[in-house]
Amino acid sequence: MINFDGRSHKYASVRNVVYGTKGMAASTQPLASSLGIEVMKNGGNAIDAAVAMAGLMPLLEPTGNGLGSDGFYLIWTGGKLYGLNASGFSPKALNADIVKAKGLSAVPMRGWLPVMVPGAVGGWVEMNKRFGTKKLTELWERAAQYAEDGFPVATNVNPQWQGEYNGISAEYKKDPKAFGPWMELFGAKGRAPLPGEIFKNPDYAKTIREIAETEGESFYRGNLMKKMVAFSKETGGYFEEEDFTSYHPDWVEPISINYKGYDVYEMPPNGHGITTLMALQMLKGFDLGNEKENADVYHKLIECIKLAFVDTKKFVADPRYMKTKVEDMLSDRYADVRRALIGDKAVFPEAGDPSCGDTVYFAVADGQGNMVSCIQSNYGRFGSGICIPGTAITLQNRGANFSLDPESDNYLEGGKRAYHTIIPGFLAKDGQPIGPFGVMGGFMQPQGHMLVVVNTVDFGMTPQEALDAPRFQWVGDKKVQLEREVPAEIARQLAAKGHQIEIVNSNIGMGRGQIIWRREDGVLMGGTESRADGAVSAF
Repeated sequence: MINFDGRSHKYASVRNVVYGTKGMAASTQPLASSLGIEVMKNGGNAIDAAVAMAGLMPLLEPTGNGLGSDGFYLIWTGGKLYGLNASGFSPKALNADIVKAKGLSAVPMRGWLPVMVPGAVGGWVEMNKRFGTKKLTELWERAAQYAEDGFPVATNVNPQWQGEYNGISAEYKKDPKAFGPWMELFGAKGRAPLPGEIFKNPDYAKTIREIAETEGESFYRGNLMKKMVAFSKETGGYFEEEDFTSYHPDWVEPISINYKGYDVYEMPPNGHGITTLMALQMLKGFDLGNEKENADVYHKLIECIKLAFVDTKKFVADPRYMKTKVEDMLSDRYADVRRALIGDKAVFPEAGDPSCGDTVYFAVADGQGNMVSCIQSNYGRFGSGICIPGTAITLQNRGANFSLDPESDNYLEGGKRAYHTIIPGFLAKDGQPIGPFGVMGGFMQPQGHMLVVVNTVDFGMTPQEALDAPRFQWVGDKKVQLEREVPAEIARQLAAKGHQIEIVNSNIGMGRGQIIWRREDGVLMGGTESRADGAVSAF
């Protein structure tokens, strides 16, 4: 009997590295990867392909990103790496006192309080204006067609969608006006779409075409902006028109460290890519040997990432408000100080003093040397649960990362960027690009980036092996989650070192990554996440 629902997995599948020369696109959605190749085959460059994929991914994987998302992008073109920060700002009318007055001790995950001005759309438009060769109306027409005709929902999207349906349906009972549009669009059947079930979203088609035709003006200064502000005012939100009209994404200089001969690039704060770099700064003082599946290697990786994490959680914020300098956080001196804390036993991590001295990721490369590392996110799967009627615009909930502690650099104030978890990565050597990489998934992301770099540089793994290798995730204090594929003896030895070990049966929360490396001979090598619905397309 043929199994048509795609749910059962009797055997562990093995994916091979994908090779190409003229173009490559890697994402968690095969339809998006194939679109990237289609764009490049039709004469577009890697930036065109990335923008086309960016406009399709919110439709295919609404549990990770949406038209109301934020985004960060690293773009290699013309022999230089550019960074684009397309994260939004909190509404100017919102502040911590408003949240506290509601009897809350933290910014909630759903509703209007965590909603910020969406930045991703502005980022797509900006990339297209600066480096693209094709019009947005051409790049996003395929997304509009998929939205009108329908597309089969991916296997791994279904359980995340169902989990959000359960949560947002509960919110709907308390506030039907605010959460009603989401329920009408994404929960109309009283459940999430099943794997392979066709889902249509004609409102998405209308909106993506309107954004394309106006080159983003409708979203930030026109019809769509007015709809977002109006619904905010009707249902208890904090948006004003000025929040949108004053918004623009920012071109920024990527930050980097040299790890054992390789330059690892991340976006600067307000994102926490610096966490990866701080951990690698500590790690490069250790000899990790030749065998990854070793308890001592796991121990050192865990200790470095958790020490880096507690620092960035304390110090990273909107860079206009940070009191701590990035160069101090990445200095060799501070790495030496933090590394000295690492012994044979798990430590309880505390922040130091550096001044002592559900997201989607996709990657694209073309045959002309252009490469793009892209990440965009709702933060919490469907984000705030707020959907603007008639537009399919779901609003992210990134403001849930703000602190209500007035002593924190990340304190909630109006017109401020929040601490961000989404980070694209890029690897280079001797001034030449090797390629884009990323591992999405909340606070797993810096840990996934560190593991990709270590697996590649220290242990010589292929892109696919670097993603397939078993993972851990530090989740706080001395608590560490291990995938079941980690050898049992390693788990036992880590427990003996004082780590509080939890073996997880579901690997959805352990990150979902993509990698494209360019060899010296120009051949592209791609790997895609075995923990997701990913695909690498090439030609």
